[in-house]
Amino acid sequence: MYKIVRKKELNPTVTLMDIEAPFIARKAKAGQFIIFRVDDMSERVPLTIAGYDREAGTVTIIFQKVGFSTNALGALNEGDYIQDFVGPLGKPTPVEGKKKVCVVGGGVGCAIALPSARGFKEAGAEVTVIVGFRSKDIVILEEEFKEVADRFILMTDDGSYGRHGLVTEPLKELLEAGEEFDEVLAIGPVPMMKFVSLTTKPFGTHTSVSLNPIMIDGTGMCGGCRVTVGGVTKFACVDGPEFDGHQVDYAELMSRNSTYRDREAEVNATHTCRMEAMGKQLIK
Repeated sequence: MYKIVRKKELNPTVTLMDIEAPFIARKAKAGQFIIFRVDDMSERVPLTIAGYDREAGTVTIIFQKVGFSTNALGALNEGDYIQDFVGPLGKPTPVEGKKKVCVVGGGVGCAIALPSARGFKEAGAEVTVIVGFRSKDIVILEEEFKEVADRFILMTDDGSYGRHGLVTEPLKELLEAGEEFDEVLAIGPVPMMKFVSLTTKPFGTHTSVSLNPIMIDGTGMCGGCRVTVGGVTKFACVDGPEFDGHQVDYAELMSRNSTYRDREAEVNATHTCRMEAMGKQLIK
């Protein structure tokens, strides 16, 4: 069992938790992920590690409450326990040897982009950060990004905060102005990562994307997280989660990610919490 030692609501749908997991905290690196289960009847859900404190023995996760399992996790509080918390899994972000990088984050994907940006900075790189959100009310981690970025650009789709527009716009402007990045790392919604890759491709700028396909065991055995990269099948859990953004088959990825969307909506609409039902019976 793994204890929730801190819980913080970053916005109405996004929650931060620090989980007591000293063995994972000891070895975790930027770009890696964990798999959690709320209880022994729950599904296995992967979440990229948003941070860690080796001394305190805690791992930070940031998640959006969009489905049954993330809503169940979000309903827990400090002092509660979750059944399983496995990791670190996947390959870490290769931060060494880069002199100048640009990290592009979108929405809740910014939670994943932050530790990678911090890793690049600690490795000695000059870091440009571009983040994008739909509107001001869902902006997260702004101050944390400013601490690690040499240049920070915040975009909103509706223009309610920062600069109005998409993350690809300032990225393209920088590239057209002659900026040469050793690496562009994009993390966020699949369409955003696709268009970041399309933006950088004409300039020959190496671009990595952190993929989030459906995943089950996280060890490469089930094949559920397979993605096509450069015409070759890869498993995101062991070969990734970061891949060459110019080689990913985004159409296939988006199609596979939507496989259980209708079933998830059905479960959210029809599920009855057994604990709530028992409480109602006791009250009667």
